[in-house]
Amino acid sequence: MGLFDKISISRQHSQITLGPAEAFAAIALIAGAADGYATNSEVQAIITALSRMQLFRSYSADVMARMFERLLMLLQRQGSEPLLSAALKSLPYELQGTAFALATDIILADGEITDDEEEFLNELYHALEISEETAIKIIDVMLIKNQG
Repeated sequence: MGLFDKISISRQHSQITLGPAEAFAAIALIAGAADGYATNSEVQAIITALSRMQLFRSYSADVMARMFERLLMLLQRQGSEPLLSAALKSLPYELQGTAFALATDIILADGEITDDEEEFLNELYHALEISEETAIKIIDVMLIKNQG
């Protein structure tokens, strides 16, 4: 193993620090990429959904774009697991159900759910410590919402 390999490995494992809004956006982005990639249209749909939230009302389009550029870079360089772990540490308790609802909405928006997407939602609801009953209710509502 060469010197640059060692540097690359240490950089890959660097600690990710997110603020509460970034944590929420990161979960949405990871949901969009749960099937292996996040398309530009998925990212734009996430940005639109977030811009409607009180949490992001003060975010200009430029600030939102820079935040997503950073999150996409972290997702590409370090993968979804370290980014999700950092997001879960920074996400305020009162936004856990909302984060799960938005993630579910993003995943179900195309009318299909892949095995990877289903696995992500299962992991997410456990990690967020949402009751199974609440998770099922959220999924039912999002299935209805995304039928048309």
